[in-house]
Amino acid sequence: MDIALWIAAGVLAAVALAGGATKVFVPKEALSNTSGGGWTRNASVPFVKSLGMLEILAAVGLILPAVVGIAPAMVPITAVCWVMLMAGAMITHGRRGESGLMMLNLSYLVLAAFIAWGRFVLEPFVT
Repeated sequence: MDIALWIAAGVLAAVALAGGATKVFVPKEALSNTSGGGWTRNASVPFVKSLGMLEILAAVGLILPAVVGIAPAMVPITAVCWVMLMAGAMITHGRRGESGLMMLNLSYLVLAAFIAWGRFVLEPFVT
């Protein structure tokens, strides 16, 4: 189970890093023209960049605390925060009628919930 949780955290961290970097470094105008980026047309640049930074921090929080052994409890806490972020993303895409993106966000939400449950209950990090 520990290996499965590490793999899940690694996959989710990669997703978070890619999504966050895109929101932080790609101009909003270009982002709004990409598949799935249409929601940014009605969002301010600071809001989009802030979401991107949250995603980058989530990528760090899913891996780094456990790797360095400092505050490893942050891993499941970060996963719970990701669940909340994905719930918001699902609402946003649902309002826009983007059911495919809602399902993608749901898969990330389930993966994060698995990490949170696994690290809080099944295989918590022992310090």
